[in-house]
Amino acid sequence: MSDLVTGDAVVLGLRPARVPSRALAFALDLFVYLTGYLIVSVGLLFATASLDEAAAAAVTVASFVLVLVGVPIAVETLSHGRSLGKLACGLRVVREDGGPIRFRHALVRGAMGVVELLATFGSVACIASLVSERGRRLGDVFGGTLVIRERVPGARVMPVPPPPPWLAGRFAGLDLSAVPDGLWLAVRQYLTRMNQLDPAIGAAMAAKLADELVLRTGAPPPAGVPAAAYLMAVVHERQSRDAARAFGRPPWQEHQQQGVAAALPYSAQVQVQAPVPYAAPAQAAAPVAPAPEVAPVRPAGGSGFAPPS
Repeated sequence: MSDLVTGDAVVLGLRPARVPSRALAFALDLFVYLTGYLIVSVGLLFATASLDEAAAAAVTVASFVLVLVGVPIAVETLSHGRSLGKLACGLRVVREDGGPIRFRHALVRGAMGVVELLATFGSVACIASLVSERGRRLGDVFGGTLVIRERVPGARVMPVPPPPPWLAGRFAGLDLSAVPDGLWLAVRQYLTRMNQLDPAIGAAMAAKLADELVLRTGAPPPAGVPAAAYLMAVVHERQSRDAARAFGRPPWQEHQQQGVAAALPYSAQVQVQAPVPYAAPAQAAAPVAPAPEVAPVRPAGGSGFAPPS
């Protein structure tokens, strides 16, 4: 399996097609193309009966190149890598990054296919596919393509739990460009399975992943924010940015950076809540009605925020 990581920190598993399925798809395509070539040849035989031998040979070569080389290139280009044989076998030609192929990819594959498929009866293509880790023939190597299996059982993707509401937009100004895809994948796997882990082991894993994120972003860990909540908020921030780029939503407004207090790494942090001083109530002549409860207001500072109890 070829693993690609998308912007949502989800592994895109591409299953490369192997020699048996590719050979069957090529045999079906070749049967269709040879049938069409024979029909065209019979028609040209009657149409070029009055021509000399040189002109008839030129027409024959041109029809061979057009039907057995040009038509496969056009079919793969217009169908985005799904020829008749590949469609029947559940295969598709894609780029190395998983995107649909274009004309230049199909042209390189078709040109190399004349040598490794038609001229050598597929022996060169079979050897190259067996040697390659992802089953690629020479046309795929030079064209930057990959033949994958489309009809595979889909795996259910567990959603990442949302961050606490008091962390919404907290990390809008964080630089996430240096975070590798492997770390995103590890964070996502932890968040989707953290409820199944032992609390002590889960807390240690969250602290380790949070420290790695802090190291990659270059920003100090926010004081008072648990490691798991920090991971949720950062992953949610990345997904929001990817959605803004994909769907044209307005980006987050840059938050004004204020002074950030230095904090210990998550692995060494100790959550300590400062005691609230108690003031004795003054004597009053008349009983005073209790004040209504007021929702806690989130401070405007960029760090040092403690979650509400």
